[in-house]
Amino acid sequence: MSSTGPVPRTDLPVLRRRGERPRRRGPDTLFGRFAAPAITTMTLVVAVPSLFTVFLSFTDWRGLGSPMSAAGLRNYAALWYSDTFRTAMLNTFVLVLGGGVAIFAIVFLMLIGLRQMRGAAFARSVVFVPMIVSPIAIGVALGFLLNPNGAVNDLLGSIGLEEFQRAWLAPDMVFQMIVLGLIWSMSGYYLAIVATGVDQIPPYLYEEAQLAGATRWQQFWMITLPLSWEAASVAVVLWLISGMKTFEIVIAFVGTQGAPPLQARTAAVQQFLATTGGRDGTPQLGAAAAIGIAIFVFTAVFVVLARRLLRRDAVEVA
Repeated sequence: MSSTGPVPRTDLPVLRRRGERPRRRGPDTLFGRFAAPAITTMTLVVAVPSLFTVFLSFTDWRGLGSPMSAAGLRNYAALWYSDTFRTAMLNTFVLVLGGGVAIFAIVFLMLIGLRQMRGAAFARSVVFVPMIVSPIAIGVALGFLLNPNGAVNDLLGSIGLEEFQRAWLAPDMVFQMIVLGLIWSMSGYYLAIVATGVDQIPPYLYEEAQLAGATRWQQFWMITLPLSWEAASVAVVLWLISGMKTFEIVIAFVGTQGAPPLQARTAAVQQFLATTGGRDGTPQLGAAAAIGIAIFVFTAVFVVLARRLLRRDAVEVA
C-alpha cells in the first residue's frame, strides 16, 4: 500500500532575502571565470601600451628624464612633409605589394609542381627551413654573399661573366637585394599555410580531372585554387601584417654601424631610428609613436581591402 502524503509543489516562488540577487549559473559564469585572466593580461600588455602610444604621438618627448610637452598634430604634420618618411613608406609599400605578388606566385607555382612530385613533403620541409633561421642570420649571410668580394661576384668571374658583377649592396641596389632575400626566406612559410588547405582536397577530384584530360594548370585553376581559397586568404593577410613590419633583415643587410641608407629604409626602420635617435643620437619618441600609428593605420587599411577583395563564397565538395 503506497503512502498518500502531500506531494511537494514545484511552482512555488523561491524565497530570498531582501536585496539578495539570484546567483547566475551556466556557461556565462564559466566563460567569465576562464576569460578574465586572458582579458586582464591583454588589457595590461596590449591595450594600455597601445593607448599610451596614441597619447605619446601627440607629445614632444625625448625619453625618461626629459620633460614631456604637448605637440598637438605637429608630429603627424612633420611626417606628412618629411621626404625621408615618404621614401621609407614607399619602400614598405613596394616590399609589401611587389614582394607579396612574387611570394604567392612562387607558392602557387610550387603547389602545381609539388602535387604530383615524389617526396613532396620533404621538399616542403626544405623550402620551410629559411623561416626557422633568424632573419638577422639570413641578412648577414646574404650580405657576405653579395658584398663586392663575396661569393656571387667570385662565381660570376670564374665562369667568365665579369660584365654581370655588381656592387650588389650599393645604395641604389641594396633595397632590391633585401626584397629578393625576403622573398626567398618567406616563401616556404606561406607555402606551408596554403598547402594545409590543399591537403584537404579529396584526391579523387584530381583523378577525375586527369581522366577528363585537364592539364595541371586547369586542375590548379578549377580545383586547387577554389578549394584552398580560405587558406590563401589567411596567408595574404599574414603577409600584409608581417611585410609592413619588416625590420630585422634590413638592419642585417646594411649592418648596425650608423643609420641604413635612405634607399634601404622601411617604415619600421625609420621608427627605430626615431626611437634611438639615429645619427644625431637624440631620441624623438613622439615622432616614433606617430610613425607607429601610421604603420598601424596603413596595415589596417590593407587588411580590410584584402579581406574584401578576397571574399568568396565557400566552395564545398559534393
